[in-house]
Amino acid sequence: MEEAWERAVEAARGGEASGSVRSLTLDGAVKCPQGRLPAASLLQQFSQLRLLSIANVGLSSLSGFPTLPRLEQLILSDNRISSGLDSLVSAGLVSLLELDLSNNKIHSLDDLLPLSKLRKLVSLDLYECPVTRVHGYRSEVFASIKSLKYLDKLDAKDNERPESDEEEEEEEEEDEEEEEK
Repeated sequence: MEEAWERAVEAARGGEASGSVRSLTLDGAVKCPQGRLPAASLLQQFSQLRLLSIANVGLSSLSGFPTLPRLEQLILSDNRISSGLDSLVSAGLVSLLELDLSNNKIHSLDDLLPLSKLRKLVSLDLYECPVTRVHGYRSEVFASIKSLKYLDKLDAKDNERPESDEEEEEEEEEDEEEEEK
C-alpha cells in the first residue's frame, strides 16, 4: 500500500522539487481498504505545502498525520473519518485556515472539539456529515471553535461565504461602514 501512495505523490508533484511544492492533490489516487494515511515522512518532505487534498480515498483514521506547519487548506472530503481529529492538532497544523471534512462519518459534536485548538481555522465544511443533523449543531460549533467564521460555507448569520478574497474584503469593508453608521 505504501508503494501506491508513493506513486500517487510522485504523480501529483509533477516532477517539481519537494521543497517547492505548494499544492498536492491526491483525490481518489489510492484506495485504502485499511483506512490509514501513508507514513508521515512521505508528505512531510513538502515543507512549503499550503494545500493538501486527500479526498475520496477511504480514510477512516488520521492517526500519524504529517507535520505540515505551513498548511493552510486541508481537504479530506468523501472519506470515512468519524473521529480522531485531535491528530490534526498533534500534527501542529498551526497555519490551517480551511478544513473540508464534508461527506465523512462524524456523528458527535464532541468529535469536533479538538478543532478549537486550531487557532487560525476560519472555515470548516461538514456538509453531509451526520453531525449536521444534531439539534443546535451550527450554534454549538461556532461557540466551541472561536476562530471560525464559516461553517458549511455560511457565516454565523447564514450569509454565504464569498467565493474570493476580493469579495470577502469588500464585504468586510461594507460591514465596517454599516457599524460606523
